[in-house]
Amino acid sequence: MSIPHLPALRKGAAYESLDKVEVKDHRTGEVLATVSQVNAGILRRDLNRIGEAREALRKFTVDELIAICAKAADYFLNGELPLGDQGHTQTPEQYMETLSRTSGLPHVMVKRNMAKVADSLTNMRTVLNGLTRGLDTKVIDVGYGEQAGCPVSYYPTTNALGLVMPSNSPAVNSLWLPAIALKTPVIIKPGREEPWTPYRLIQSFIAAGAPALAFGFYPTDHEGSGEVMKICGRALIFGDANTVAQYKDNPKFECHGPGFSKILIGEDEIERWPEFLDIIAGSISENGGRSCINASAVVVPKYAAEIADALAQRLGPLAPLASDDPNAKLSGFANPKMAEFIDGAIEQGLKEPGAEDVTAKYRNGPRKAELNGGVYMRPTIVHCNSFQHPLSNREYMCPFASVVQVPQADMLAQIGPSLVVTAITKDPKFKEELLESPLIERLNIGPISTMRISWNQPHEGNMFEFLYKRRSIEVA
Repeated sequence: MSIPHLPALRKGAAYESLDKVEVKDHRTGEVLATVSQVNAGILRRDLNRIGEAREALRKFTVDELIAICAKAADYFLNGELPLGDQGHTQTPEQYMETLSRTSGLPHVMVKRNMAKVADSLTNMRTVLNGLTRGLDTKVIDVGYGEQAGCPVSYYPTTNALGLVMPSNSPAVNSLWLPAIALKTPVIIKPGREEPWTPYRLIQSFIAAGAPALAFGFYPTDHEGSGEVMKICGRALIFGDANTVAQYKDNPKFECHGPGFSKILIGEDEIERWPEFLDIIAGSISENGGRSCINASAVVVPKYAAEIADALAQRLGPLAPLASDDPNAKLSGFANPKMAEFIDGAIEQGLKEPGAEDVTAKYRNGPRKAELNGGVYMRPTIVHCNSFQHPLSNREYMCPFASVVQVPQADMLAQIGPSLVVTAITKDPKFKEELLESPLIERLNIGPISTMRISWNQPHEGNMFEFLYKRRSIEVA
């Protein structure tokens, strides 16, 4: 049978373009699918009529869309769904296998990511309750009502949510799912190596009863990505620090860049540091180190050298395994040049005095490794003598973390902006300082993994407040 062709979806309708790209196995180069590419002109034409898509969603109540989300979760996790426009279908097992082959994620990580995406759909009522702080969903349906005894009214800030998606981890798609329950169409530019998850999610929603009009799937080039960001009234931006810096002060964009997430141990708990090694190591290495909520720095008032060595002993020996091995901990790179860049950047940083790659003595082979044609990065734990060292506050798409010794009194002045901070302390004064800090997006107090997600709290941004704005109202 021929390889699948993934068309663009123009308001849910398949569109085959003359311009196509091939999606390949990251190890063998085998072509697994072709994907139609659309130009900026098509995007402009379609997005100028996006109001039709919003009207299609407005016919549903929020409660009805929440029920559709729950059904979509089951289709996504268990269903055999259409794959392209040539009669191909895709089972969950085929999705897992294909995604693994193009992204480098081992099967066990794909399964975990599938579960996270499905859980976010299943728990959509809890998600919305957290985002809206308990707002009655009928207020969104009608446009006004009451909250905590006060009159409230909310209006939409956009006719569509634009998404320029990355290829690093399928669970990142869970960020846009509340938009559908909030009656907002999505315009998705998929990652080049990861069209599979957004396409499967769209098919899951449609199978569950959502209007096809609400979904745009637009593989495109850099110019087309710019049109998505420019024309959609709201857009999510993913990228490195330089990319998101261009948009972070514009309320039209919600930026998702490096998390620089951290684990801090207070003076009152530092003597117990061996008890926390499992949580620290998992925070660094889960999901192959690819998430913005992976810990990239461990900040302690003492024992930095000992903690770095203990982490290196645990993580240093990790090596690439076959993609279907249930014990696989590392992800391959769809673009081997990215692994070369990371390896080179770490080596360059180590030339600066004051840092040691502690994992080097426990690693059996080079940091950049190959297996069956795939390229991998083994874990790196660097002991830095201060936060001034260039490797002390860096983040890479692999298990990487610095361990830095800083007096507790100076920690919050030095760590910089952090998406997640796990602070292991019972010190009331230190907890008060942590709660006052404007640099921490999500705060865990106690031995909690940075990777833990709570459905009733957003870990980065608030989709409801991004897509709706409150107005004053009086109704006679």
